[in-house]
Amino acid sequence: MAEDRIVYVEKRGHIAWVMINRPRRMNACSMALFERLRDIMEALDGDVNVRVAVVRAQGRCFTVGLDLKEAAQSLLPDDTTSGREELRRKIIDMQACVTALEKCRKPVIAAIHGLCYGAGVDIASACDIRIATKDAVFSIRETRMAIVADLGTLQRMPGIVGQGWLRELALTGRDFAAQEALRAGFITHICEDREALYGQADKLAREIADNAPLAVEGTKDVIHYTRDHGIAAGLEYVAQKNAVLLYADDLKEALQAFAEKRRPVFKGH
Repeated sequence: MAEDRIVYVEKRGHIAWVMINRPRRMNACSMALFERLRDIMEALDGDVNVRVAVVRAQGRCFTVGLDLKEAAQSLLPDDTTSGREELRRKIIDMQACVTALEKCRKPVIAAIHGLCYGAGVDIASACDIRIATKDAVFSIRETRMAIVADLGTLQRMPGIVGQGWLRELALTGRDFAAQEALRAGFITHICEDREALYGQADKLAREIADNAPLAVEGTKDVIHYTRDHGIAAGLEYVAQKNAVLLYADDLKEALQAFAEKRRPVFKGH
């Protein structure tokens, strides 16, 4: 399969559907897949016509995690100082690929079905919203493989599910199903099947896309800034943010639409 088809995009209106497409390998995450995902998310970040992205996968599952066959061949270095430094750089590069989901100014929804192991949880944790089918099964599997999860789960999941859940799931490496993921707050909706999953993802994406784009992007930005810098800094930051947004045309449109008792049509400026 051509590398540009390992992950590809379908745009429908203001929604970009990002397709993980390595079904014969159960969407195992190769370096090429990570890099392609990063390139796509960076492109979507700058696409003024896209307001929301949905990440989904072809085949039987979301992903079984890191491509262990490739990792054994290319990631494990010689046991030398230079080899270890090369591995460190590769890990940092893969981290950047996953972080591209979080850094994208557009909200990102993960629509998950089947297995979502290891790197799949890293990817899902970097998204803004996660929904899943009732047969979805998750695992922070790295402790079972004698490694430490290193692509963002340990850093992001505490803010999603709290320290208690994160520590239990990461230290045991056990499977947890959709109902438990919902109870922990990792996902927000359980869907009957994949058709319902993509319908729910589309519904959420449309609800977001109907809002003022600058306000949506600003909200995501402020959420992340407050998480990283604390409440006081977050309040100061949002004051600066709104001091700019209050002069945007979309606010005028919102007020005029309210007065005219109609739905606003936002243009993103």
